Order: sequence, then structure tokens, then C-alpha cells
Amino acid sequence: MKQEFQVYTLVELCQLLTKSERSNVCVLLTRLIRLILTLPVSTATIERAFSAMKHVKTTLRNKMKDDLLGDCMRFYTERDFVKDIDINSIIDDFYVLKSRRAQLK
Repeated sequence: MKQEFQVYTLVELCQLLTKSERSNVCVLLTRLIRLILTLPVSTATIERAFSAMKHVKTTLRNKMKDDLLGDCMRFYTERDFVKDIDINSIIDDFYVLKSRRAQLK
């Protein structure tokens, strides 16, 4: 007896392939469906990153190196987390690391 499948979305197709264990047979098809389903998420993430770069990389900061740009972007994208960081504790950590000509405190 032949079983008919009716699916209307890629999510339903992927779930059906997994439940019927046909995902083991159609490995490439399952992988392709998963890649297609994650594409909008990854595209939105990249768009958010470029939007953040517009804010971080201004004409004053146009000549910064990649490491510094990456660090500034990380601080900008994680700004809710960064608000909770105590700046004085960071200064204390740098003060302990080595002696400097100009005192931080």
C-alpha cells in the first residue's frame, strides 16, 4: 500500500522525513532543507552586523585595525551586557598587571 504525504511547508517536509526515518536515505535533501530554513536567520544576523558597523565605524574611526574594529563591534552588539560591567574593576585589574608611567588611580 502506497502512503501519500501532503506537506505545505519545508518545515513540515523536514519533520516528516525525520519521523518516517527517510532522512537517513535522503541525506542531501534533508541537509538542503535545513540550510534553506536557517538562511533567513543567518541573513538577518549579517544585516544586523553591518548595521552595527555603520554606527561603530565612523569617519573618525575609519583607519582602525581589524582587531580593534571587532572588539568595538562586540561591545556595540552586546551593549546590554556591557552596561553591567564595572569600569573601576577593569581599571583595578590593569593597575595590578604592571607598573605604568601614568597612574590609573
